[in-house]
Amino acid sequence: MSKRILFMGTPDYATKILEELLSSQYKIVGLFTQPDKPVGRKQIITAPHIKQLCIDKKLDIPIYQPKKLRDNIEAKKQIEDLNPDFIIVAAYGQILPKNILDIAPCINLHASLLPKYRGASPIQEAILNDDEFTGVTSMLMEEGLDSGDILGLQYLKITQKMEVSEAFSKLSNIAAKLTLTTLDNFEQINPKKQNDSEVSFCKKIKKENGKVDFSSAKDLYLKYKAYAYWPGVFLDSGLKLKEITLIETDSNNKDGEIIQFDDNSVIIGCTKGSIKVSYLQAPSKKALNAIDYIRGQRLECGDILK
Repeated sequence: MSKRILFMGTPDYATKILEELLSSQYKIVGLFTQPDKPVGRKQIITAPHIKQLCIDKKLDIPIYQPKKLRDNIEAKKQIEDLNPDFIIVAAYGQILPKNILDIAPCINLHASLLPKYRGASPIQEAILNDDEFTGVTSMLMEEGLDSGDILGLQYLKITQKMEVSEAFSKLSNIAAKLTLTTLDNFEQINPKKQNDSEVSFCKKIKKENGKVDFSSAKDLYLKYKAYAYWPGVFLDSGLKLKEITLIETDSNNKDGEIIQFDDNSVIIGCTKGSIKVSYLQAPSKKALNAIDYIRGQRLECGDILK
């Protein structure tokens, strides 16, 4: 008899794991995801990525979207009625209270090599810190934040040009495979406690985290790679820098000095190093080819981009 799985997740990272489970021997008995929310300037009510998949594929899976789980008697009863053998959690967006953790073994697929980067933005944090490796940890959940015993680890090498969207995609695939490996071997796994001396945390990303200056080409480039999906990187003026390439990290320049034009891009100097920017976007305007933007502003080599 196939094991019954309750799945909890929200973004596309979780969707990939659900798809893997759907094609496996396990039976998905329900999906918990975040409530629909308004998106964009027009505030259009939009379903979470994972719910939209279920709708598009006409999957016959009960979907639940409680605003909170803590002190939610109805949600607890719904989960009990589903009678899961396991609860799989991936980027759900809520912490599970003890009364739900006690219903069935809860396994979280966290996109870092725990105990490093517990919290909301582990993929971005690994890129931001220029780590050589990141990965996915399958973890037996407890009441603490990503503090449970480790069931399995899979590594991913972060290449020099890997941006957050590529990392998300690769880690989603890794997490999907690790989920099945963990479930298939659950009875034989000896859970391993996390090393408390190596714990680090990462916070939910806010728009202001994308603000950059031209003090360090390397730091600016790392921020761009980490925040390219959202919120992007932008100057004090609100000017967004898009499609950035790190040129070098050793030269000394004036902050924001236009050094050179290169095909459709512009090379900008930093206090330390230089970058190439292919597109620029002023607040409330469309993104423009960097050369067209520079010409429109009547800027030349030696001028400062602000």
